[in-house]
Amino acid sequence: MTGVLVLAGTPIGQAGDAPPRLAAELSGADVVAAEDTRRLKRLCADLGITLAGRVVSYFEGNEQARTPALLEALLAGERVVLVTDAGMPSVSDPGYRLVAAAVEHDVRVTAVPGPSAVLTALAVSGLPVDRFCFEGFLPRKAGERGRRLAALAAEERTMVFFEAPHRTEAALAAMAEALGEDRPAAVCRELTKTHEEVRRGPLGDLVAWAGDGVRGEVTIVVQGSTGAPALDTDPGTLRAAVADLEASGSTRKEAIAEVAKRAGLPKREVYDVVHR
Repeated sequence: MTGVLVLAGTPIGQAGDAPPRLAAELSGADVVAAEDTRRLKRLCADLGITLAGRVVSYFEGNEQARTPALLEALLAGERVVLVTDAGMPSVSDPGYRLVAAAVEHDVRVTAVPGPSAVLTALAVSGLPVDRFCFEGFLPRKAGERGRRLAALAAEERTMVFFEAPHRTEAALAAMAEALGEDRPAAVCRELTKTHEEVRRGPLGDLVAWAGDGVRGEVTIVVQGSTGAPALDTDPGTLRAAVADLEASGSTRKEAIAEVAKRAGLPKREVYDVVHR
């Protein structure tokens, strides 16, 4: 019989948030694959447990190389528990490759539900949460980041992003440019930790706040579009709208498609106006 892969959610700040099953799974695992073995050691100390199984590191740098050995352990009937530094494995963290390999070989995959920065940020943001999407980390390069955000300008669902503290100001500025300075948002910093902070307001105000520097783990929640105002269909307005989107990082093709959608025109008609 094959083993079981357990994706174990870990606390995002307070060790007391760990579910009781986490301690039981870690204690009884044949193999514990950890994003950071030092953090795993601290977590086990907080939970008052000792690991009986072997511990291996499993992080972004060795995920691809280490997956075959972990799959081998699963096929040999072992119980493998996967943990990351915080939150649920495979959600912007290592884990997807191992899950995909396990599923491909008919190995059972289960989970220990735990704290999630995505859901916690949504809950405390004060923004609509009936429909949302998770966008992970934005690209580091300004051009790629601008194009990603331009493609999200018409997204109606509330959006959740992870961001590094030293890039938070730049990310918020790019969001304000692509989505509008008045778009409501919330920056959630150090969630569940001693210095937890949630800043709410228009993106433009949050850019100014972030200018003083941001520290700690950051999750950004941005309200979805409430519907862009319809554009006038005169050639000058259409050309100006396409130029604005291109300046924000969109390709000409993406800009024409967005302007056509907002103006209620065929893309070919907007293309002809732009290239006339």
